[in-house]
Amino acid sequence: MESTAIALENDQDIVVARGEVRTLAAAIGFRSLDQTRLATVASELARNIVKYASRGQMIAQPTRSPHGREGLRLIFEDDGPGIANVEAAMTDGFSTSKGMGKGLPGSRRLVDEFTIDSAPGRGTRITVVRWL
Repeated sequence: MESTAIALENDQDIVVARGEVRTLAAAIGFRSLDQTRLATVASELARNIVKYASRGQMIAQPTRSPHGREGLRLIFEDDGPGIANVEAAMTDGFSTSKGMGKGLPGSRRLVDEFTIDSAPGRGTRITVVRWL
């Protein structure tokens, strides 16, 4: 399977990204619950791009570990304002928009690997991996 890139600029793009992740996860062999977890992560992180950066992209990559384990890597990147305090943003309850503050920390709990690279003025790149 090949990587898929989806532009994220509006709510419809979020729906497309969520569906693509669910389809890829099913093709890789993830069970239904894990497909839902991955689709939820895609929805949350794509929504953050649309809400805070206006535009960006999601790249979905079927992947294999050095030991042959299959998985799905999702990369969310934008050139938006960046996150001033990544540590605070990863704390349950932290929100800059009066939300519940569950998006980033909740997404981290649904995947096996979660990395975030962000700084004010240079955008954000979040990479997540879920292994079979």
